[in-house]
Amino acid sequence: MPDAVVTRHLTKQFANCLALDDVSLRVAEGEMVALLGASGSGKSTLLRHLPGFVTGTRGEVEVLGQTIQQDGRLTSSIRQVRRQIGFVFQQFNLINRLPVITNVLIGQLPQTSWWRSFLMRFSMSQRQQALQALISVGMEQTTWQRASTLSGGQQQRAALARCLVQGARLVLADEPIASLDPESSRKVMELFVMMNRQHNCTVLVSLHQVEFAIRYFPRTIALNAGRVVYDGPSSDLTPALLAELYGSEAHELFTPACQPSPEAASTSAHPASLSFV
Repeated sequence: MPDAVVTRHLTKQFANCLALDDVSLRVAEGEMVALLGASGSGKSTLLRHLPGFVTGTRGEVEVLGQTIQQDGRLTSSIRQVRRQIGFVFQQFNLINRLPVITNVLIGQLPQTSWWRSFLMRFSMSQRQQALQALISVGMEQTTWQRASTLSGGQQQRAALARCLVQGARLVLADEPIASLDPESSRKVMELFVMMNRQHNCTVLVSLHQVEFAIRYFPRTIALNAGRVVYDGPSSDLTPALLAELYGSEAHELFTPACQPSPEAASTSAHPASLSFV
């Protein structure tokens, strides 16, 4: 299976902070991977390097078979590759004054002629695709509502519909459920699974809730202080292992309802046998 994402010795130095420290990883096409870490671990910074929103201090990033940056310089292939990447932001990134369907259609802009893009004039075929995407995410009833009228969960589902319309081969999501209630979080996670299975998208999602990583993602890459500290099956992420990887920060990786009991934190049992309080 070819690789969707490759980083080689990727390092990012801000003024007083080493945000990424020699990160090398591979994600194969068609994989669904969680990027786990407490606040400040570097997971959001890593995600933003993949579409070239941020450039590294040194190292290399390859996406969908194309090198997009090397030692802090974007390559000429970046624009072509970006067309195939859908990025879902924590704060939804919708245009509040526009209808939902227009926000979804924005995913078609890279494939739309410049004059249609400038005037926001989309073809009937494009509109039909957008409506079908909204149906896929259970949002067809909101088609002509202003985006500002949607709940947080609905806005995130509209953002996923935009990725479908775009035809994204790689979907990146930066803390997409951080501000959502549990039921909305569940629906959004199930949509990522749908996109992966039905549309063959490679999905890479940053999270700080380990229970969602275990439930929805076969593989987890965990970061701490800008370094990869774990890369393996999500089912192996026990409280004991997380305490070993993150120390006192391990509690940040559990939602309040799923905080491990003292007994669970001191055992290496399989997650299925863990007790939560």
